[in-house]
Amino acid sequence: MTMPEYRLLDTDEADAPGDEFEEIDVEDTEADTIARKRDREFSEFRKRIKNTEQFKVEDSVFDDATYAALYKLVQDDYIVAFGGPISTGKEANVYTALGDEDTEVAVKVYRINASDFTDMRGYLDGDPRFRGIGSDKKKVVLAWVRKEFANLKRARKAGVLVPEPIAVERNVLVMEYLGTEEGRGKRLSEVNLENPETAYEVVREYMRRLHDAGLVHGDLSEYNLIVHGDEIYVIDLGQAVTVHHPNAEEFLDRDCENVTAFFGRQGHDVTADELKEYVLDQDEDEDVAEEF
Repeated sequence: MTMPEYRLLDTDEADAPGDEFEEIDVEDTEADTIARKRDREFSEFRKRIKNTEQFKVEDSVFDDATYAALYKLVQDDYIVAFGGPISTGKEANVYTALGDEDTEVAVKVYRINASDFTDMRGYLDGDPRFRGIGSDKKKVVLAWVRKEFANLKRARKAGVLVPEPIAVERNVLVMEYLGTEEGRGKRLSEVNLENPETAYEVVREYMRRLHDAGLVHGDLSEYNLIVHGDEIYVIDLGQAVTVHHPNAEEFLDRDCENVTAFFGRQGHDVTADELKEYVLDQDEDEDVAEEF
């Protein structure tokens, strides 16, 4: 049996991670306009989606503007047909869907009313991309979704395997689906690692590439590292902060502790201090991909 080598992405395009201080627009989108108009076609779409088994939710969870966001994504051909649920959480539900050219995509729907507003603010406050966002709950959640979209793009450009971001509309994010006909990709916590040392080397390199690109994940653990095929992907970058965030070092310390604790339980003797030193070492040999 061949052990997975967990390849790393080429970093040829990772020299320009993006404008650290580029503000992200969180004003009303076309979905809000559609929801306010509530024309007959949209009303029929809303009724059809709401009555399907996988989208049976209360009005307090999916408001009219959320249905309008899905409607807009369908109109723009990012979504052709909806599938079933992948996961449900306190802040978002994730569904499979058929995208353009018959590709399977993941549709992540953040719930405006049910999201943990206080926790989100802790990651947004201090991020220079969201100056002046205020305390409007809707704007905070919409900022969170656009932040995840922007962070995914930046991570991929830095050579980190993450789901490819495809489209964002209001509180709905469309991205690459990590799964097969058998179901979604497994979390690192759900698989039997035959080569934890190699997996650790890849994860720590991802952490350094993120940091070099100006990002700290902020909630990295075995629960948001996905094994898809022979590769490891990082997911849930909504909370990732820039290195200029006032709590960036605290979040990095927590990531290092979580990651090394997991791999320590797998029999790989590593420490959080060693991992942090590696992540912050700009002079380390960059050609690690050849090792794998």
